[in-house]
Amino acid sequence: MSMIQDIHHLLDAGEALVLATIVGQAGSTPRSAGARMIIRADGGIIGTIGGGPVEGAVMAAAPEIFASGRFEIRAFDLDRSAAAGEMDMICGGRLEVLLERIVPTPEVGRLFQVLDEARRMGRKYLLAAAIPEAEGHIARGAMFADGDIVFSDGFDHSVLPALREKTRRERTPVLVVHDGRRYLAEPAFIPGTLCLFGAGHVSQAVSRLSREVGFRTVVLDDRAAFASAERFPQAEEIRVIDDFRSALEGISAGPDSYLVILTRGHHHDQTVLRQALGTDAGYIGMIGSRRKRDAIYAALRDDGFTDADFSRVHCPIGVNIQAETPGEIAVSIVAELISARASLR
Repeated sequence: MSMIQDIHHLLDAGEALVLATIVGQAGSTPRSAGARMIIRADGGIIGTIGGGPVEGAVMAAAPEIFASGRFEIRAFDLDRSAAAGEMDMICGGRLEVLLERIVPTPEVGRLFQVLDEARRMGRKYLLAAAIPEAEGHIARGAMFADGDIVFSDGFDHSVLPALREKTRRERTPVLVVHDGRRYLAEPAFIPGTLCLFGAGHVSQAVSRLSREVGFRTVVLDDRAAFASAERFPQAEEIRVIDDFRSALEGISAGPDSYLVILTRGHHHDQTVLRQALGTDAGYIGMIGSRRKRDAIYAALRDDGFTDADFSRVHCPIGVNIQAETPGEIAVSIVAELISARASLR
């Protein structure tokens, strides 16, 4: 579950929260700018900003933020602080953490609902938070790639085009000064879409792990009894298709797409791979032995595909860890997906 989704669900349930965000980072630190943690009123947490005494200090400050409603930016020098010594760390870096209370007002709830829907749809946006000079609440606004804007009470949405231009090359949240005011501007992290073709045991295991590491997962199969919410509760989307020959219809597979072919038979694998090679997907993987791979490639060569096309395919799929069980195979596949995602950034 993403942090935007967590915030949306908590606000929708009428629960206030304290959000801790690393807004500044220099040198070696446990987490980088943009890392977040939610502290709930009962002391429970969601996410992490690195653990250890720094995280403990932030958690200890949360009740005060809940009570006052004021925001605060705290700095931690990991090369000098007691925290660094207690953590047995040699990081030598510096962190700045923004602490703020978010309460479930209708406007704020709608903002995070829209952002959560955008996340699930893969719709990119810039989210900005206006940080007052002294007291006051932090208002937010978001601008989508198509120009649509959504904002909470008190946010001057006219600044969004300028903030988007200033942060066009940023990939993590950054503090920006515009017209004398500070903003935390953050390009939305839209998770890569992982399409699992086939809804068998390996796909089940992959979907459990892929959600944990931040992929938006779509499961596709022609068997409704297999492609179901009961079998894939972690999937963002489940599609029961008429036939694997139309498996990619309605799917816009671009550089942020990861196509994993795990169907129940060689014929279906070949059918899906033929379609996958016609896309701009950043990653294409297919399960199976080298013998199976070579047979499928030979058949596809008759259709005009070349070695250059096949060089895009990870087959046998996954990191070689001598995996045997569905769970082990899933670990090897997701490890390769993580590596591929890192290389595409």
